[in-house]
Amino acid sequence: MNKRILALTLTAIFGAAVNAAPAPVADVSSGSTESRLATLERLFNTRTAQQHRVQEQLDLLQNEVNELRGSIEKHNYQLERILERQRELYLEIDKRIAAVMTPGGALSSGELNQANQTNQGAATSLNEDQAYDKAVNLILKDKLYDDAIPEFQSFLQNYPNSSYASNAHYWLGQLLFNKQDWAAAANQFDTLITQFPDSSKRADAMLKLGICEQERSNIARAEQLWKKVVAEYPNSSARKLAEIKLNAVK
Repeated sequence: MNKRILALTLTAIFGAAVNAAPAPVADVSSGSTESRLATLERLFNTRTAQQHRVQEQLDLLQNEVNELRGSIEKHNYQLERILERQRELYLEIDKRIAAVMTPGGALSSGELNQANQTNQGAATSLNEDQAYDKAVNLILKDKLYDDAIPEFQSFLQNYPNSSYASNAHYWLGQLLFNKQDWAAAANQFDTLITQFPDSSKRADAMLKLGICEQERSNIARAEQLWKKVVAEYPNSSARKLAEIKLNAVK
């Protein structure tokens, strides 16, 4: 689309520059030789000046196009980095499901509150992006999953309306899910489902909320959630897992 607009713009500029000031018409078949040569020279100079103006306009436009292209490439690179970070985070957290810790390994609510209070002072000195990145990097770079829990809790407390809030609820729920803290994980997934209906992780949150309910012996509620995944997200990978869970409880 950008190339087509550029081509049309170049055509318009070139046509306007050439047609706007046509070379003057002169009769070079009469008069003395010197007169005719002078007329031809004027015609040549006029044409050359027009071509120079067109070239200057083209050069100016090309510079603007180069700047625009550089800006687009920069933004594309930044977007790709964000998407790549999200993909890595999804993969890392999902791998943790296969290595769920034994019961009793979860932090108590008192321990979680204490850890949250310890980290809250440091978190408030960070801006929104820095606080979110810090929590994410504890998972991706440092593999400190337990330390990431109070960081996400602190982030949600300090930035409840952040554009990252839905993701933060999901990853906090996933970390608690991996520790088999079913009630706390369920609370995070339920918050995402009810407060962020447009979240890209809503189907996964609904699936895992069903698992939390199953682990808490709320089988009817679990089946209801899995059926909603199948009905509302028929093309998602969560639908396939929801169907497997539904078949398993029949």
